[in-house]
This record gives sequence, C-alpha cells and structure tokens, in this order.
Amino acid sequence: MNQNNNKTLKNELEDLQYELSIVLEAMLLYAGVKREKLENAIEAYIDNIDNVLENSNKEGVDEILEVV
Repeated sequence: MNQNNNKTLKNELEDLQYELSIVLEAMLLYAGVKREKLENAIEAYIDNIDNVLENSNKEGVDEILEVV
C-alpha cells in the first residue's frame, strides 16, 4: 500500500473508533447509566466483557446486551 492509502485507512479507523465510542456511550446511557458515572461504566464494560461472555452462548447483538 502506498502512503496515501495508509493515511486514508488510518483516518477511517480513527473515525470508526470514534463512532464506536459514541455508540457505547449512548448504549450505556440508554441502559440507565447516569452521565456522571459514564466514564466508570465504560471502563467496567471494557474490563468485564470477556469474563461475562466466557460461558455465554449468545451471539451478535445479544452478546452486547448480555454484558450491558
């Protein structure tokens, strides 16, 4: 890949990361997390997602909802 393609891919990945973080915030707020607790809830979600899903048989969206 040339340098322009690498830069474009990097920008697209950064945009996607931003969008996913916004979706995670919205999901947690919708689930009842107070705005002042949002940062802690995001950390808890990220820290615990693997443990929660370790023995889960859920897939796709249902996996995410199980963690929330």
